[in-house]
Formats: sequence, structure tokens, C-alpha cells
Amino acid sequence: MAVRKGAKVSVKPKRKVSGKAKAKPHSKAKLTRAKRKVAKPKKPAVTRVKADAPAKAARKSAKKKAIEKISPLAPKSYPVLPPVGGVLLGTAAAGIKYKGRTDLLVAQMPEGTQVAGVFTTSKTASAPVEWCRGNIADNGEGRMLVVNSGNSNAFTGKAGVATVKATAAAAAQAGNCRQKDVFIASTGVIGQPMDPEPVVKGIEVALASASADRWDEAARAIMTTDTYRKLATRKVKIGGCEVTINGIAKGSGMIAPDLATMLVFIFTDAAIPAKILQTLLLLGVRDSFNSITVDSDTSTSDTVLVFATGAAMKDEAPVIRAGDPRLREFRAALDDLMLDLAHQVVKDGEGATKFIRITVSGAQSFQAARRVGMAIANSPLVKTAIAGEDANWGRIVMAVGKSGEAADRDKLAIRIGGIDVARNGMAVPGYDETPVAKHMKGSDIDIEVDIGAGKSSATVWTCDLTYDYIRINADYRS
Repeated sequence: MAVRKGAKVSVKPKRKVSGKAKAKPHSKAKLTRAKRKVAKPKKPAVTRVKADAPAKAARKSAKKKAIEKISPLAPKSYPVLPPVGGVLLGTAAAGIKYKGRTDLLVAQMPEGTQVAGVFTTSKTASAPVEWCRGNIADNGEGRMLVVNSGNSNAFTGKAGVATVKATAAAAAQAGNCRQKDVFIASTGVIGQPMDPEPVVKGIEVALASASADRWDEAARAIMTTDTYRKLATRKVKIGGCEVTINGIAKGSGMIAPDLATMLVFIFTDAAIPAKILQTLLLLGVRDSFNSITVDSDTSTSDTVLVFATGAAMKDEAPVIRAGDPRLREFRAALDDLMLDLAHQVVKDGEGATKFIRITVSGAQSFQAARRVGMAIANSPLVKTAIAGEDANWGRIVMAVGKSGEAADRDKLAIRIGGIDVARNGMAVPGYDETPVAKHMKGSDIDIEVDIGAGKSSATVWTCDLTYDYIRINADYRS
């Protein structure tokens, strides 16, 4: 094959040739076999892989760090929970999904411990939820609690039921109790089969190091996308005895009643029969865990369990009715603790930067007021406006209208941050948005709406909707 006169074939494309002209690269197909051997080869694929690997690792690390970023609404400090008579806590790194962190909690309680529970209303409830419901209906005692994070064991068919039974059998043997005295909860990815072996082995490991003061470790073990642990404690008197109430919770996304997507475990050394404990729990849940929302999605695994060991009331006459005057202080403390934990869940809403209180008055009933409140709290337009610190109260009007509840348009009134923005169905004359805009820049947002249709009211709590919520949930399984 002829080569252009005056040009030199070179393995260095940028090498100068005769005159000021530069050699043009030649196709290997036009070169002789001998000259093809000296043609500059393409960079091998391995070079590109090596170049991409650090970038991929960096992206993965950045994603992990972003997810691990603690919510700006997190508490400045965490309470140190005291022991609760009769309760031992142990944790283990079972390797169910997470590596390098605990993901299994085991709690052991003494014989005679009473238990009450409320659960998700989801029609696709998990196998652990169904197991707990059955045990409460069968008057089981609260002797053992086994909780895992990373896999919700939901929508896993017969295999999921088998995993629960294997867990219950192992826990019952370890705790020397009946299987119906074992309560199980799981949180994490839905629809992935869960091998019982790591949990079964983890139970022994957790119990080997169990003690009465491992509340902080217990709260950490049940976290999934949570950015901080959630704990609360109260001390009150029942008669002449001082009793302790401790609670831990997890929850960050898929939060909406009834219940919210969360796990909550409350322990007390008060002596309260299961039926009375159930009544107190149901009354307290209405204005706490059933009055919060992050994203309007109800989980398959929502569980709230209360265990009462009775260890602090050995010398006190037994409580035999929910209306016992000695329970007034206890009930108020239990309600306050549940509301505290519910607020902590909302403040850890995935991507949240604002904690929002919405009070609806002038409704025909409490249920109507709560439905209107939830329509506002779950509105993506309202939540994104708050995320953007935009005092767009027209979106609140929209949410009231879509709720389906009775409302008098010409009596509707709205206050944001204590400032009247709308009254008698229209903007307040001379309305100045400046102070409202200033309120929107804070982390605590207060919205009041009077719908002018009755005398009932309700309060709900939510958070804003940010870009991070999308990122966290888009990457949840990766």
C-alpha cells in the first residue's frame, strides 16, 4: 500500500513531520500487518475500570454519608434512661442486612409481665404483626421481645410465618417461657425472604450480654433510615410507689396513621392488668402516634407494645379498673411519653428540616377536624411550600377543600405563626407577609385553621417535604 509522500508513520500522533505539516492518523486497516503491530493500541478496558472505581466508591460514600446525616431537628441531648424493674436488654449484630452495626434487640421480662399492643391497619400486615395480635388475643404474657431491623418480614408468605415461628421457639427456649409469651417485631425492606438462622443465633448472643441499662444500645439496634435514636423516660407515683416508664422508638419514613410506620416499645415496672393497660394505650395513641404523618404512607409493620412488669408495686394494692384515681398521674405521664416519642419520629422524617404543628378548629367532630388536619399535613404542595419557606397559604385553602369534610368557605380563617393571614373567607385587609415569611424561616412552623363548621378541634404534626426525601427513598434498597 502506498504511503503519502513526505509523511512518516509514527506511533506518536503529535510528532512533527516535514515542514509545518503534522502527520494525520492512519486507520489500522490501511496499514500493513507489520506496521499494525507498532500502531498505538487503544487503552485497555481495565484502565477505564480503574479510573471509574474511585468515582463510584466516592459516590457511594457520599450517598452513605448523606443518609447518615443527622436531622437538623434532632434533640440537642439524649435522656439517660434508668433501669425498669425486671427488664433486661441485649443487642447483637446478626448481619440481617446491615454490616458493622447492631440489628437485633432482645428484651427479657419476668413471669407475670402484662402486655398491651396496637398495630397497623394495613391489609398487608407483616407476619410478626399477625403473630403479636394473636398472642395478645390469647392472653399471652410479655416475657420476651425480639426485634430486628433491615428486613420487615412482610409479604413473604409461608416462609415469613416459618421465620416468626422459628424465632418464637428459640426465644421461648432461651427465656424459659411459652411461645405465646414471645413478641416479635421486624422493620426494613418489604418482600424479601428472611432467613431465621441469624436471628436465632443472635438471640443467644444478645442475652449473653443483657443488662438493665442498655437502653441506648436498644434504641440504636432497631433503627433503619433513622438518623438518631429515640428515647424517653418518666417517673411517677401510683399510690405510695414510684414507678418508671421508659420508651424507645424507631420511625423516619412511611409515617401515617393508623398507626405510623414505626416500632415503639414502652416498659414500666407498674403493676397494671393487661386489659387496663390496653385501654390506657388505646386512649393515648389517638392523640400521639395516630396524629402524626411524614408522607401519608402506612407501613406493614407498625407496632406499639407496652410491657408492665409490676416489680415496683409489690407492696401496693392492685389496680383493678382504668378509672382508679391512682392511675391519673401514670396515665398523664404515659400520654406525655408517647407524644414525646411521636414528635421525635416526625422530627426525624426523611429529609425533614421543619417540624409543623397544624391545629384545626371549627369542625363538626374530632374525626372531621383530624381529617382536615391530615389533608393539610399530607399535601405535597403545602409541605414543599414550607420546605421552600414560602408563605403560600392558598395551598392550605386547597387542602381544606379537598378533605371532604364540612367547611364554611366564607368563615374560613388561617393563622401562620400566630399571625392572621385570612379571615372570613379572604385575605386579611392590608395583610403584610413579612412577619409570616420570617416565621417560615424557622424550624418550628405553626398553622391554625378555623373551618367555621362546628366546635370540635384536633392537632396533628408533620414535617416538610424536601429533595432529600426523594433521594433517601430512591436509594433505600441500594
